[in-house]
Amino acid sequence: MNNENNQTQRGLKNRHIQLIAIAGTIGTGLFLGAGQSISMTGPSILLIYIIIGALMFILLRAIGEMLYMDPEQHSFLNFVSRYLGNKAGYFIQWSYWLVVIFMAMAELTAVGVYIQFWLPSVPVWLTETVILLALTALNTLNARFFGETEFWFGMIKIIAIVGLIVTAIVMAFTGFQADGTTVSLSNVVKDFSFFPNGVANFIGSFQMVMFAFVAMEFIGMTAAETLDPRPTLKKAINQIPIRILIFYIGALTAIMSIYHWTDIPADQSPFVMVFDLIGFKWAAALINFVVLTSAASALNSALFSTTRNLFSLSKLHGDKALRPFTKLSKNGIPTNALFFTAALIFLAPFISLIPGVSNGFVFITSVATNLFLIVYIMTLIAYTKYRKSDEYMEDGFKVPVPNVLIPVTIVAFALIFISLFFFKDTRIPAIGSAIWILVFGIVSYFRKEKRAEL
Repeated sequence: MNNENNQTQRGLKNRHIQLIAIAGTIGTGLFLGAGQSISMTGPSILLIYIIIGALMFILLRAIGEMLYMDPEQHSFLNFVSRYLGNKAGYFIQWSYWLVVIFMAMAELTAVGVYIQFWLPSVPVWLTETVILLALTALNTLNARFFGETEFWFGMIKIIAIVGLIVTAIVMAFTGFQADGTTVSLSNVVKDFSFFPNGVANFIGSFQMVMFAFVAMEFIGMTAAETLDPRPTLKKAINQIPIRILIFYIGALTAIMSIYHWTDIPADQSPFVMVFDLIGFKWAAALINFVVLTSAASALNSALFSTTRNLFSLSKLHGDKALRPFTKLSKNGIPTNALFFTAALIFLAPFISLIPGVSNGFVFITSVATNLFLIVYIMTLIAYTKYRKSDEYMEDGFKVPVPNVLIPVTIVAFALIFISLFFFKDTRIPAIGSAIWILVFGIVSYFRKEKRAEL
């Protein structure tokens, strides 16, 4: 029976949420973009990953604290409406929904390109259609099937990274020679310099690393889908720092232990180089498979979260036109919201037809990442209001030293956003994001409120 007053089904188990949390900290950019990151600023890229990882951890602790207080919320964005007002909530919630749609479009495009590695004669739009239909069908079942899909997608990424790290350790202990260089941890600090290619490249690396971390807050979206949300949410967020150290810092350190960073080309995946070095002649196919599943995982996560977001927003704002999206299937799935979301994602191939857009994938992800930063800043501001409200949970899941860490994080995110205007590759997307903020901000401010009570 469909009933708009029903709640979406809680179907994720602890192993699902923990694996999703692990895989959610691993972006496709690590596999394909590690070479470019390293070439920009050398070993100091490790420091940048640690800084951005710490900022994201503070953000997630703030989100976790609010969700811990009220785990019935299906989106952490609802707290922006609660503590900053309906106008701010309307702006940030719909902006977030749209940017994740754009991210999903980019990932769908990437999936089509990756599949062409094996099926070059098959049209990209056809493979994109098949993949999107398959993931949409999986999402109509229940949250448990989503969890299983993400579990195995995530497992593939983890195995690839662990395999790289173990390979580096074995090479180091056996004195393996890589292109005349002995594999050793000392290669990481050899000829070390914070700014080997200039301060500009060091600063520019911050936005590149930020790209790898956006959407990590998806762990907050899954909180409402767990069978026991409070303990699983707390555990997943608290373990994020160690996961960042292992999967990002560990992988990059392993790569630079095998090859001196100056020998790593910017346009080639270091993962392919390493696995090819130890005799895996099919390394390119292996990494293509990993990035394919990584992109499919990101697409699946985006489809899941945007569907739940549209369901939540349709209930929250009470517009008559949105009521169909509040209906649930007998499995507790907002199928109308799911199908509408999937239809929008399928517009991905047409983005590159927009005048002035030469690379739809790069343009979409850049614009989306810029807006993610605005979402993060407003979420942290909402958190500061929560701490001053009557709902503040004194014995809850609290951010450490919030009076210091929260302002520092807000300023850091703002500086990263501002830096985007000073680099050629990110300037146009940054300007586009600024225009969106101005125009939709005005629309949100003057909109007549039709908020429904939850």
